[in-house]
Amino acid sequence: MRMDKAAVLIELARRMAASAEGLTLDEMAQEAGVGRRTAERLRDAVLVLFPQAEEVSDPPGKRWRIRGGLSAFEQAPTTEELVELSKAAQGLRATGEPGRAAALEGLERKLKSAMRSTTLNRLAPDLEALVRAETIAVQAGPRPSADETVLTRIRHAILAGQPLGFIYSRPGAEARRRIVAPCGVMFGRANYLVAADRESGRIQTFRLDRMSAVRAEDGVASPPADFDLQAFASQSFGIYQDEIEDVVLRVTPAGAAEARAWRWHPTQTLEDQADGGVIVRFRASGMRELAWHLFSWGDQVEIVAPVRLRAVMKGELEAARRALEPS
Repeated sequence: MRMDKAAVLIELARRMAASAEGLTLDEMAQEAGVGRRTAERLRDAVLVLFPQAEEVSDPPGKRWRIRGGLSAFEQAPTTEELVELSKAAQGLRATGEPGRAAALEGLERKLKSAMRSTTLNRLAPDLEALVRAETIAVQAGPRPSADETVLTRIRHAILAGQPLGFIYSRPGAEARRRIVAPCGVMFGRANYLVAADRESGRIQTFRLDRMSAVRAEDGVASPPADFDLQAFASQSFGIYQDEIEDVVLRVTPAGAAEARAWRWHPTQTLEDQADGGVIVRFRASGMRELAWHLFSWGDQVEIVAPVRLRAVMKGELEAARRALEPS
């Protein structure tokens, strides 16, 4: 058996063991990046190598899973996987998320404690060297909420399908008691609860660091049936949600190479121009956050559309100019 095929089989077995309901043939084909006939041969090979694998009826088809997990030999993480886990925890701790960092650090300890001592001793020197050689560059910006009690109570309400109550305080506004149907949490430069108004169903966002007295309330509250958190997050350039607009930006030849490698938005398209520049198009809300981002491009980006983005950009420039004027 070729080494690459062995690696594919082990990875497929891991995915079958990691799935409580098991995988269909189509899912196996997708996971392995092969056709259905090849997926059938891979499945048969996994069934031979792992006798504990079982077939599960899932009309109109079938699924296959491996119950009881795999051995430590088959599950031993690589040096690169342990380094990435360590860096993820380091990044969370550096940006003010000690609770989430501690969860990843706990997972790292569990993985290492489950490894054979010979394997751990073999990986340790490389792991230590890479951890010392790589770090996280912390960017300036708001610190996310570090209150893990708030996050724990939000998660509890989501899992229990209960309303979430809290006091929300915003600068310049009177603190209000809110009761909402929690839909999820968006993590970023600041962390936000995404929730639906219980009467109108309108989706809103609330910064976690502005929430207090958070608790699950009596009753039942679920997100709208058609709500998709990832799709909601993708509507905006950042976090703030407002009217969705068609954005068109012209990047000069000097900035074109960087623009082609830049992830502007999930809906982006790029069009090369005869002069070497590039046109960037996407649909999004959050014009203020987009304007803030465009400051970093200097004179390399021209706003073609929408008009409102040009107005927001002009307003931000005027505000910056006034702040620099001598008092």
